[in-house]
Amino acid sequence: MTMQAIWKDTIIAESNDTVMVEGNTYFPPEALNMNHFSESNHQSVCPWKGTASYYHVLVDGETLTDAAWTYPTPKEAAAHIKGRVAFWKGVIVKEA
Repeated sequence: MTMQAIWKDTIIAESNDTVMVEGNTYFPPEALNMNHFSESNHQSVCPWKGTASYYHVLVDGETLTDAAWTYPTPKEAAAHIKGRVAFWKGVIVKEA
């Protein structure tokens, strides 16, 4: 099944190789259209996944701050989502 991440009617990620964890769809990094992302300095910590790093999402000159996150070096329990990216803050994730 192909999944898409969409913001402002723009597909920012698309893949048929996604992983679902805690209700969030994690896309492989190569699924992202990097023209729509910029790195954020924001981080958060999950007790079982580890430290998450964030991206801002950029479409049509607008920025959605810290709307995507990834675990570059997750804890062992979350090794299957290493480097994958998930979305929130109004980014719609749906089946294509």
